[in-house]
Amino acid sequence: MNWEQLLSLKRQGDKGKRLRIEQDDTRLGFEVDYDRIIFSAAFRSLQDKTQVIPLSKTDFVHTRLTHSLEVSVVGRSLGRLVGKKIIEKYPHLKEVHGFHMNDFGAIVAAASLAHDIGNPPFGHSGEKAIGEYFSIGNGQQYKDQLSEKEWQDLIDFEGNANGFSVLTASRPGIEGGLRISYATLGAFMKYPKESLPKKPTKNIADKKYGFFQTDKSFFQEVAADMGLIPNKLGSDIGFERHPLAYLVEAADDICYTIIDFEDGINLGLVSEDFALEYLIKLVKDSIDTSKYKTLTTKEDRISYLRALAIGSLINDAVNVFIENETLILEGKFPFAIMDKSKYKAQMDDIIKISVNNIYQSREVIEKEIVGYQIIQTLLDKFIIAFNNKYNGNASNYDSLILKMLPEKHHLEKENLYGRLLHICHFISLLTDGNALLFYKTITAGKG
Repeated sequence: MNWEQLLSLKRQGDKGKRLRIEQDDTRLGFEVDYDRIIFSAAFRSLQDKTQVIPLSKTDFVHTRLTHSLEVSVVGRSLGRLVGKKIIEKYPHLKEVHGFHMNDFGAIVAAASLAHDIGNPPFGHSGEKAIGEYFSIGNGQQYKDQLSEKEWQDLIDFEGNANGFSVLTASRPGIEGGLRISYATLGAFMKYPKESLPKKPTKNIADKKYGFFQTDKSFFQEVAADMGLIPNKLGSDIGFERHPLAYLVEAADDICYTIIDFEDGINLGLVSEDFALEYLIKLVKDSIDTSKYKTLTTKEDRISYLRALAIGSLINDAVNVFIENETLILEGKFPFAIMDKSKYKAQMDDIIKISVNNIYQSREVIEKEIVGYQIIQTLLDKFIIAFNNKYNGNASNYDSLILKMLPEKHHLEKENLYGRLLHICHFISLLTDGNALLFYKTITAGKG
């Protein structure tokens, strides 16, 4: 792979290349990506989607929106720091093509901003609830009518693949979705493969999948344009990662490790003593002890340590990336950046505490159980109604259910896979609160 191709400004529908040297720096294409994402309805819905604590009304607990904004800030720093080193190493990128270090920051920031845009309500349990509706729930009845890969898309419903659809899928009058640059789409694609074969290798790029069968053609177009390296045989589609996807992943890893931990501390699920014990290991080289002693509240002390910890992890991630940049471009770096961090042991310790004290807390588990019931009920009602309408035998009740669909979701889908995925997509874009309201309306008078 080479950076000239990887930094593609091309957008869906373009007939020719967009050259960086011809760009207006007051409205740079990569920055337009960020703007389009942040003004999108799908991004706004993240303000009422779970990060750790589902349906929480506690003001300092992070939602998917605040998490995504924070990941984009960390991603921008990672991108700029790496970009500075890359421009120094390959000066022709600036001298001939007009690229700047901030371009790298803009790409990673935009992709980081969108990294959770396809996640369903109620966190990762929402993905599992959709998948299990098909694998062990009422959706099992559709298996024999779908191809193997279509079925795998549904039983392993994946927020990353759904996010690619959110960013790129066309609908009448809206061709190419948000029309994001190929470079930003490349950085967004942490798992550039289809749902099968499942986890064929230990390569981090094969951990999950990154596009549905409906989006395969355009996905391949993006990958080919940027020169991503194919790594699957026969009819299976998969590629090595875009190098900047490693930085998007690192930004997410840094934020959820440190900031979820901070949420747990502020909620009282993790003691401040634990925070000091684990965070100090990350910041011992940068902490200003005299300043720290002036902080009188737990929230301020933890906030200070969190900021220093993120700074330490950013600098280390940049070092790991630059040390392995040649291998990354050759498609020979099958690891997450933070897996090679000198702070990996400390991060693992923090994550272990978070799993035990936060992710498996009674409040989280109770709300995830509620989320399962909500999502699977909505899937059942809307899929039945949508299919009945297609088959010409919709009841009055089905018609009423479909009237709850927003206007943009009133689309004709000719095949069963398309209809099933369409309803999954609609439900995935609901906020936690809206999903709960739909559920209460549909189940009124029950229980």
